[in-house]
Amino acid sequence: MERSLGLICGAGVLPARVAGEARRQGWRVVAFTFGEVSGVSAHADRTIPSRLDEVAAVVATLAQEQIGSVLFSGKFSVGDYLRGQRPDATLKAIEAEAGTIVDTNVAQAVTAMLGRMGIELLDQRPFLGDWLGGSGCWSAREPTEAEWADVRRGLAVARLVADAQVGQTVVVKAVARDHDYRFDMPTVGPETIEVAAAGGASVVALEAGRVLILDREACLRVADGAGMALVGVE
Repeated sequence: MERSLGLICGAGVLPARVAGEARRQGWRVVAFTFGEVSGVSAHADRTIPSRLDEVAAVVATLAQEQIGSVLFSGKFSVGDYLRGQRPDATLKAIEAEAGTIVDTNVAQAVTAMLGRMGIELLDQRPFLGDWLGGSGCWSAREPTEAEWADVRRGLAVARLVADAQVGQTVVVKAVARDHDYRFDMPTVGPETIEVAAAGGASVVALEAGRVLILDREACLRVADGAGMALVGVE
């Protein structure tokens, strides 16, 4: 029996990447696009322009299409979309269950709603392919022993900060151990590396298997051009 995936698409290049990988894995993809989302329709069996203040239509389509699993992909803040909108009855119910309109609470309410429909909310990572950074040194220059020591110390602090929901970065990119990859995928791209280089950083270290790298080749060009080491750490 064919598996049907409801892909909730925000902005950026990631939804098209995820849709293509899902199709490669044998999923039938129904994409709900919120705003301008490029490239998704080339990989989706059906593409549906959608609005977050018209959630009832999305829910009805999920049922009609017999969607068994949902995946969120792309850049958008649920709270930002909700504020200033005129929500339909379904969205009002989500708001009421969330209590406070912040991303974490809304995410929990959406997860509960999908669960009541018998729909599983999936982790994004199995659909990212080689965009999910592994361990090792990716750049031309490897860190020195002193830099590796800084990375280890920085990663320990960054994990504490991330677990406290304060932030994700000290010197390296860190993710809270209970981070919900169904709604949010920590990401770096060429602009991140450019900012780090401009700030005088000599190493950028990312947690292997937990941080998405957009346009790896461009990231490496920036890092190598700046003489910076770019590494993935366990």
